[in-house]
Amino acid sequence: MFNNFLKNLSILKKFLFINLIFFTIIGLFTFIYINNVQPNLIKKKSSNHIEIINNTIDNLIRLEVKFVEEDIRKFLFSTRFLFQNLDRVVFFDNELNLVGDTDTLDLDPRSFQKRLDTVELEILSPEITEDITKKKNINIGNDNTVSLNDILFNYAGSKNFGIHFTFTEDEFNKFKLTTIKNVMKNDKNIGYLAITENANDIKAAIDERESFIIRTAIAVGIVILIFSFVLNRYFLKPIKNLVSYTKKIKEKDPKATNIESLKLRNDELGLLSNSLDDMTLELQKRVSQAENFSTDLVHEIRNPLASLKSASEILHDTNDVNQRVKLVNILSHDVQRIERLITDYSQMLKDEVALSKEKIKKLDIEPIIKSVVDDFNSIYKLKKGIKIYYQNDKKNKYFIYGIENRIEQIVANLLENAISFSEDNKDVIVKVAKDNNGKVTINVLDQGRGFKEKDTNKIFNRFYSNRPDKFGQHSGLGLNIVKNLVDLHNATIKASNRVDQKGASMEIIFPKV
Repeated sequence: MFNNFLKNLSILKKFLFINLIFFTIIGLFTFIYINNVQPNLIKKKSSNHIEIINNTIDNLIRLEVKFVEEDIRKFLFSTRFLFQNLDRVVFFDNELNLVGDTDTLDLDPRSFQKRLDTVELEILSPEITEDITKKKNINIGNDNTVSLNDILFNYAGSKNFGIHFTFTEDEFNKFKLTTIKNVMKNDKNIGYLAITENANDIKAAIDERESFIIRTAIAVGIVILIFSFVLNRYFLKPIKNLVSYTKKIKEKDPKATNIESLKLRNDELGLLSNSLDDMTLELQKRVSQAENFSTDLVHEIRNPLASLKSASEILHDTNDVNQRVKLVNILSHDVQRIERLITDYSQMLKDEVALSKEKIKKLDIEPIIKSVVDDFNSIYKLKKGIKIYYQNDKKNKYFIYGIENRIEQIVANLLENAISFSEDNKDVIVKVAKDNNGKVTINVLDQGRGFKEKDTNKIFNRFYSNRPDKFGQHSGLGLNIVKNLVDLHNATIKASNRVDQKGASMEIIFPKV
């Protein structure tokens, strides 16, 4: 279900949603981390308190110090180095009377009655916390303060009496850590010891971590928003335009989306836009060609079909033998004409499909032309006495970028066209030359009647044929195929009459390699 939900989201929404999930997970772990930092830091300091308290108790017992004001005062003066890193050390007797205080070094009883402004208690021993907070007589003021007297009193009456007890005092600009412990001598409680240390460094460390996390979260959020804007502005919107463009082309909408601005980009989207536009134009061109070709084919077939219909109707009504023979010949001629049109059309479609799969490469056309000339000489020299000559301008190589079998097809179609207009025992010449610019030219010269058309470009039109004496024997697709193949090779073809004698000249110029 989650995968289906993601699939239905746009890329931008997926990006933001996934970032939200990561932010939530990271935030959860950060919250757990922050909550665990303070107890860990407090526990580290309380361990030091416990060690000092244990050492102090050992010294008190070893020196047999009594929990009275004079003895504790002397003990504090003699062992003050033990408490040099602490803010305050307080001693109480078994009756919770103040007998010593490093802050005052006097026996002012007001020190014992001073209330501790405790905002938060962090007890390291959960059992002690529960036991102490259940006491009914704990002295909590209206300002949420708890006195040290109350804590000691409830500590003395708890079931976990004898275990170190640590709590914190969080005031306006102070964060103090206090640990208390009773002192036992000969299995008898003789007093209490409380040490207090300024723990602002813990508060500062926690505040610093929280501040760093907040700043980092804000910075990452801003970066994600900026990246989302860039992603949407420069990538997703152009992709949407391309999608809209393809839909408009598919639906043949005349109001096609303009992607010219995308084509001007120098990045991958610009390349994609240019490639997509070129592909679209090429497909439209092919579709248009196919539609025009089909229309022309239908038009060309309609004439022999009309002739077939008329001849068959007359044949049905006539009894003259000679007339019937003539009509049968017409029927046979029209059927052959239709068959030739369909065969050539089918072959042309196959050639177009094959062209899309073939690759253009660098090749020398001289051996290709020689091979075609030799094949035609072996056929037409004996058949019509026509001799085909090959000539070149004595250059070493004639390289072009092309498809070998298509070059063969071009030369073969031009030779067939030249031979069809040539009388028996005439010559056909195939010339190959290369100019100073590196362009290669193929010239096919015949000794036929030449062109009567003023505009010779029309001979390359589909189904065009100017052969009154051979009507119906040619489909008119040969030179059209040649023109298409020449265009495929980025070459040009020109038809003209020969200057030196009667005949036609077909010249193809291939671009420089």
